Amino acid sequence: MCGIVGLYLKNPKLHAKLGQMFTPMLVAMTSRGPDSAGVAIYRSKVKRGLIKLSLAHDDSKFSWKAVDAGLEKAFNCDAKIKVIGNHALLVTDAGESQVAQWLETHHPQVRIVGSGQAIEIFKEVGLPIDVAKKFKLEEAKGTHAIGHTRMATESAVTTAGSHPFATGADLCLVHNGSLSNHNRLREELKRQGLRFKTENDTEVAAAYFTWQLRQGKSLKEALMAGVKDLDGFYTFCVGTADGFAVVRDPIACKHAVLAETDDWVAMSTEYRAIAHLPGADKARIWEPAPQTIYSWGKA
Repeated sequence: MCGIVGLYLKNPKLHAKLGQMFTPMLVAMTSRGPDSAGVAIYRSKVKRGLIKLSLAHDDSKFSWKAVDAGLEKAFNCDAKIKVIGNHALLVTDAGESQVAQWLETHHPQVRIVGSGQAIEIFKEVGLPIDVAKKFKLEEAKGTHAIGHTRMATESAVTTAGSHPFATGADLCLVHNGSLSNHNRLREELKRQGLRFKTENDTEVAAAYFTWQLRQGKSLKEALMAGVKDLDGFYTFCVGTADGFAVVRDPIACKHAVLAETDDWVAMSTEYRAIAHLPGADKARIWEPAPQTIYSWGKA
């Protein structure tokens, strides 16, 4: 099961309405994924030399002040925290590897769920409407967003196992389907130096694309390599700093629909998540073909 939604706003006048337009898309996929939900929002790009990290902690009462104060003391850097639900956005001029190592030592229960200059990832167990309210999704302004509602079939229902999964700077992945070779591929990727936090097969796909990008491949090249190397049935939606890309497996047995107008591009597992968008009745609507990459922006 599971549900995927994505919305890319081509018209800058709509950026202030991203959350209003996107939230009903996510909620519409509740029947496909009531276990947990997650979103990646692209907004508020930080200046060059800074990095924005999306952090999560299972304890809603965790004191995030200990993180920014501790980092500033440890690395003589600037670190600012903004708390949203049981997540926090950390903007700092410290290196990501420095932050990751420091957190692992001093606050091992804090997870880095995304990083880059524009991306913000929020994910949690529970109904999509409750997750949306927790992170004030309807208030979000930005250029685009992708989301996922999960019905767990191959791993536990946990926040860490929810989508999206980060795949590199400003990159993230959501997935509908199942991979048959994820255990073998996980072991190979471990030998390549990648680390895993869950048993989720989607995390393996995310790590695979990270590995491909590290080899110098473009995102499109990495996605095409995945068509060959990732066995199973799937629809992937990959968010980037400037847009998103969609690809399906060679059989394309998992539901997917794309719609486009002059103002926006939308993707969903089912059309009913798109139908409310302004101008949807006049949009170009189609089913993405098997093993074909569709992308918008600079994806």
